[in-house]
Amino acid sequence: MHIEDGILPLAACAAYFVVTAAFVIPGIYEIKRKVKTNLSYKPFLAMVGVAVFVISAMHLPVPVTGSSSHPCGTPLAAIIIGPFATVVISVIVLFFQAVFLGHGGITTIGANTLSMGIAGGLLGYAVWKGLRAGKAPLWLAAGMAGLVGDLVTYMVSAFELALSLHGNVPLFKQWLIFFMGYGPTQFPLAIAEAVFTAAVLQAMVNRRPDLLPGILAKEGA
Repeated sequence: MHIEDGILPLAACAAYFVVTAAFVIPGIYEIKRKVKTNLSYKPFLAMVGVAVFVISAMHLPVPVTGSSSHPCGTPLAAIIIGPFATVVISVIVLFFQAVFLGHGGITTIGANTLSMGIAGGLLGYAVWKGLRAGKAPLWLAAGMAGLVGDLVTYMVSAFELALSLHGNVPLFKQWLIFFMGYGPTQFPLAIAEAVFTAAVLQAMVNRRPDLLPGILAKEGA
């Protein structure tokens, strides 16, 4: 997912920054609103940001894409701090990873946020909400959120690459090539992220439900 500088045209990078900004603005409002009603939300937000940084920094290079494969952590973050707040911390995480770890680029923060923070986080959250609305067990809903959010992240990342780099190759075919380039590493990682997301959320609900105000009351355990 960490697309490097120089892979995407600058015009595409600029477009992805605009799309990301459209989600960051409501994310800032979401954070401000929750801080007013929950004094522990701000330090909890910082802790989740560190967790996403660590989880998504464990990367495996994928030569065919000029990118890397790794867990995301954003589906879990979206469940526990909110989907739009997750977009905000994704931007911050990706900036520090690019500057200090050399994972991804500065010009591609918008593209990488779109895949990991927006697509992965929001769609993972949507899966969580849909399954919980259907009375699925908490662990199952969380696990499927992690699985879907992880795979969607790489579907979108592959599409970003294909859209800019497909040349004379049909777009769908090039997208499939890029996505399957991630496959050998990402499919096992997606399963691992599903297990991790389910285990962490279930443990938090069992041991520290005070950190998750609203989940038990609104969703039911």
